[in-house]
Amino acid sequence: MKVLLTGFDPFGGESVNPAFEAIKLLPSTIAGAEIVYVEIPTEFKKSAPAVEAAIKEHNPDIVINVGQAGGRSCVTVEKVGINLADARIPDNAGDQPLDEPLQADGPTGYFATIPVNAMVQNVRAHGLPCHVSFTAGTYVCNCVMYNVLHMCATKYTNIRAGFIHVPYACDQVVDKANGMASMPLETIAKSLEYCVEAVVNNTEDVKETMGTTH
Repeated sequence: MKVLLTGFDPFGGESVNPAFEAIKLLPSTIAGAEIVYVEIPTEFKKSAPAVEAAIKEHNPDIVINVGQAGGRSCVTVEKVGINLADARIPDNAGDQPLDEPLQADGPTGYFATIPVNAMVQNVRAHGLPCHVSFTAGTYVCNCVMYNVLHMCATKYTNIRAGFIHVPYACDQVVDKANGMASMPLETIAKSLEYCVEAVVNNTEDVKETMGTTH
């Protein structure tokens, strides 16, 4: 089995992106599966094609895209990607789509095909905080999640796919407001490792309540 992990390059004025930096700390095999990773651009137009190029090169069984969600307190596993691009800030190419569909003929949304609940459960079992997220936003992270799931639904039907958001690394919040959430890069990496382990070991998700009341 082979798992492809992708992480974005820095964006929004940051000098690093903890998503890709954490991925680089992962071992070459997790639960017996081979791990390969690539960096992709934080751009609406180029991000999904970069993932598809990596799919064609590596022929993975699982694709997990990872992105930064500054302000979140821990690793969060995304449940759904929506067919919408609505950028608060321009991407790294200066593109700023507003209230536009990602796929003109695509469905409203796609659910992740990786076992989201099992991933969160496994991270927590190792003593680290983790939550299910029900919004991947409307920026490039959601763009990649939705478009990769669209690819897998229409072209690469053997691939299971999903998205994980990670918080700021500690060194990113040194000059930010008091109280801004962060997590050590090594802890982010361990959370990702436990997420991948759960995906490899679970073809079906576990039944556990992880919804919210708001």
